[in-house]
Amino acid sequence: MGKLRVVHYINQFYGGVGGEEKADHKPELRDGHVGPGQALLQQFGSEAEIVATVVCGDSYFNENVDEALATIIPMVEKHKPDVFVAGPAFNAGRYGMACGTVSKAVSEKLGVPVVTAMYGENPGVDGFKKDVYILKTGDSAGDMRKAAPKLAAFALKLGKKEDVGSAAEGDYFPRGVRKNIFVEKRGSKRAVEMLIKKIKGEKFDTEFAMPVFDTVAPNAAIKEMGKTKIALVTSGGIVPKSNPDRIESSSASKFGKYDIDGCMDMTDAGYETAHGGYDPVYANQDADRVLPVDVLRDLEKEGAIGSLYRYFYTTVGNGTSVANSKAFAQKIAGELQGDGVQAVILTST
Repeated sequence: MGKLRVVHYINQFYGGVGGEEKADHKPELRDGHVGPGQALLQQFGSEAEIVATVVCGDSYFNENVDEALATIIPMVEKHKPDVFVAGPAFNAGRYGMACGTVSKAVSEKLGVPVVTAMYGENPGVDGFKKDVYILKTGDSAGDMRKAAPKLAAFALKLGKKEDVGSAAEGDYFPRGVRKNIFVEKRGSKRAVEMLIKKIKGEKFDTEFAMPVFDTVAPNAAIKEMGKTKIALVTSGGIVPKSNPDRIESSSASKFGKYDIDGCMDMTDAGYETAHGGYDPVYANQDADRVLPVDVLRDLEKEGAIGSLYRYFYTTVGNGTSVANSKAFAQKIAGELQGDGVQAVILTST
């Protein structure tokens, strides 16, 4: 048996095309390995080769899914791969969604084994973990040294049609697939042993993990908008010029609180966005496009709302962990309630 044939999918950044300004890059097919494909190739050794790499901009793919797939699938099919690899995407949301979408399509349309890899909070995980194998990675490209060997080893197993093992053994996100297996202890005995460990506060691994749903009960509707104090909170990264608190462009560890008392319009002379992961041009030209102070001032004058709270809160949603987001929300909500704010308008990018 000769070398396994691998086709690799990456975005415009890893393809060396450019950053966010090139996120509209249309699908492009290149021979051989590109960017992170070098790390995979080293791990493949003599067992596999990357025969082609598909490069596509994150924005183009996610805004033109049908057109992108119509172009990419024939590109992949042309090279007759034994296995298809996408990413790793780490915590890049649009990249993760693209990796999941294209992997699922390759699996369903071409019948080729597929694998991708990303961080647990990447939206691509929830979107596609039941459809494709998604290996677990860290939240940034700094984890590439660990991710590449794992991804390459898993791809080799798929290409050689070997058993990849359970989710725990293969370090991929559970797909909801259950298999009958033979074990030494019967189910009742295992269940009692787990119960005893739970009672004692000891660690145990359930054999049937239940989903955890994070639900939020909606507040009652506001009855008198003309008397309501409204605050603006955004994950779109709008900050005073020069970003005085140095809020990170990705994976934010902080939020900012800024005074807009007397501000009628957020012009480019005083405000900009600190957010990475999207084209900032239009937000930098007019921050009101992300944080509509100008419109709320008009509504305030008209009496449609009681007043606009004198501070706005801001952070960056790009790659920011759920844990940090919850901590920010609790802190911000406490301050707003303390200042008598009755409603919040949340904006994003």
